[in-house]
Amino acid sequence: MGHVVIDVMLKPEILDPQGQAVNGALPRLGFDQFTDVRQGKRFLLAVDGEVTDAHLAAAREAAEKLLSNPVIEDVVSVRAEQDIDSVRAEQDVDSVGAAGADEDRGQ
Repeated sequence: MGHVVIDVMLKPEILDPQGQAVNGALPRLGFDQFTDVRQGKRFLLAVDGEVTDAHLAAAREAAEKLLSNPVIEDVVSVRAEQDIDSVRAEQDVDSVGAAGADEDRGQ
């Protein structure tokens, strides 16, 4: 089974209150090496078999018509991901990092 990963981000000129909130919180938690944060969203679409160019084209069309708001968002990435375990591992690293930060704060 293959997967298509779609990343959508707010356009640079659009105010990002969630990104600003995270950006303000990072230094208070000791993460002062970051200068800006932008919040986005990720979609994971499963397909039978391997991802083809037709799948990618359909995913891009779906991203532009349904998964994003073209007035305020850009579709920044549409890519094939044959090994879903690598996508999940990437997400697990993100969640482990967040859990570790909670543990560091005693939560």
